[in-house]
Amino acid sequence: MRKPVPYTSKTCPITFTIRAMGRRWKPLALYFLSHGELRFNELRRQIPEATQKMLTQTLRELEEDGIVLRTVHAQVPPKVSYSLTPYGRTLLPILDAMCQWGGKHEKQMAKRRAE
Repeated sequence: MRKPVPYTSKTCPITFTIRAMGRRWKPLALYFLSHGELRFNELRRQIPEATQKMLTQTLRELEEDGIVLRTVHAQVPPKVSYSLTPYGRTLLPILDAMCQWGGKHEKQMAKRRAE
């Protein structure tokens, strides 16, 4: 007899993890920010497929969730930079696992998709 599943789709911890980092550009933004503070345009150059609107929305959501810190530097012209908060750094083991899995299976996935 199988054990009952302890969660529903709404209470499953995976749901919360996906909500925190599941939007298409969130994991990439987190990955690049894990290497240090970046200005918006620096981050945009790292993710050229993301539109300005989508990247802005992604960063706002990450900021609202307390994962990313937006810092406005008092200078002319204004400078805004983004960095991971200590809370955001708690996601790094998940990103590391995703990088390892992707590196290990990239060729296999590309081969299967080409077939």
